[in-house]
Amino acid sequence: MPEGALGPVIITILVIIAGITMILIGWRNLKARQAQVPEPFEAFEDTAQHSFAGMYVATTKFDDWLDRIAVHDLGVRTNASLEIGQAGVHLIRSGSRDVHIPWEHFDEVRRASGMIGKFVEKNGLIVISWNREGFNFDTGFRPRFSEDTPKIYQLLASHGDVSRAGDK
Repeated sequence: MPEGALGPVIITILVIIAGITMILIGWRNLKARQAQVPEPFEAFEDTAQHSFAGMYVATTKFDDWLDRIAVHDLGVRTNASLEIGQAGVHLIRSGSRDVHIPWEHFDEVRRASGMIGKFVEKNGLIVISWNREGFNFDTGFRPRFSEDTPKIYQLLASHGDVSRAGDK
């Protein structure tokens, strides 16, 4: 290492460590502010009638797609499969807690172009609105194959209110 290069290297390392520390503190504080958010439903007996590969994008407060829910692993983006059964919708996530939504708590489905941290082609995301204990959620799913998007939308729309596709 050339003479005098050690100082900038140490400063760079300290800046990176400070940045990571601030991100972790911010995430911890967000979780503390969201302590009142109810936990997702536990798994329940159901047989998957349809299954689609894709990505779990995030869960946010209803109609506020910039307010990611950090608690209960709902803010963690993962690969997932969306399963539609007789009793509800299931997002089976790799390496994170699964999200199960019984039909009686399913509100509506929409298609959108974006959600916090994920923006795609027009109407490329499936957004599932659901409720638990008076709290309303929006959960985003991005199908791996674009031809699955209208299929998923139609299957979910047959179980609840259909909102017009919108770009948020």
